[in-house]
Parts: sequence; C-alpha cells; structure tokens
Amino acid sequence: MYSLAVSDHVMIAHSFVGDIFGPAQRLHGATYEVEVEFRRAELDADGLICDIGKALDTLKAVLGEINYRNLDEVAGYKGRNTTTEFLAGDIFRRMKTRIVAGALGPDIAGELASMRVMLRESPVAWAAFEGKL
Repeated sequence: MYSLAVSDHVMIAHSFVGDIFGPAQRLHGATYEVEVEFRRAELDADGLICDIGKALDTLKAVLGEINYRNLDEVAGYKGRNTTTEFLAGDIFRRMKTRIVAGALGPDIAGELASMRVMLRESPVAWAAFEGKL
C-alpha cells in the first residue's frame, strides 16, 4: 500500500464540559498540527497517489473553516466536547466530502483505499481517525 501525507496547522479556542477535563473546562486555546495521509494500492499512470498541491489546498480549505475560531460558537460544534479525537474524525469527514466532490480530481475518490487524519496537540500526545473512502 502506497501512502502520501500533507500537513498544516490550525489554531482554535474551545472549552470542555465535564469534571474529567479539569481546568480545560475553561476557555483555552490550542494549536494542532494536522496531518492527512492518503493510501492507495496502486499508483496512477503518472506514478502518483494524488496531486500533492490539490491535497494540501483541500486540507487548507477544510482547516480554514475553523482556524482562529472559538469552536464553542461554531454551528455543528455547539454543545460538543471538541476533543482532539472528535476533531480528527470531523476533519476526516470534511476532507472526505470534498474528495468525493472531486477536490483531488474526478476519479481519485474511487482509487484511494483509505485516509488517516492525525492531530498532534503536543509533542507527546496526538489522536487520529482513519477510514475508507
């Protein structure tokens, strides 16, 4: 299985509900390094998994929807604990929607086997979501 990854970062503010979160129940900021890995069994006729530029542009567009935002105020996130795990899954779903719509090219979605979205919240902690396309 071949893989290709692109990365960027996003800065957000949010708070959590629940005693398990301790001081993170208060509004706080986070900067996540976000990596998206695409997997494909066979390379295309050009020897690619997908176009790196289109993949990075798609990631930047998805992250642009939440960058510099207070997630507690974003529709679809209100009332949710926007944990690192939750955000990895949400970014996966947003990327998948764009890929199926042709963001990486008209036939790429059918050729990619899977995608993995990883968010690093610090050098020692990260979460990921992986699924089929």
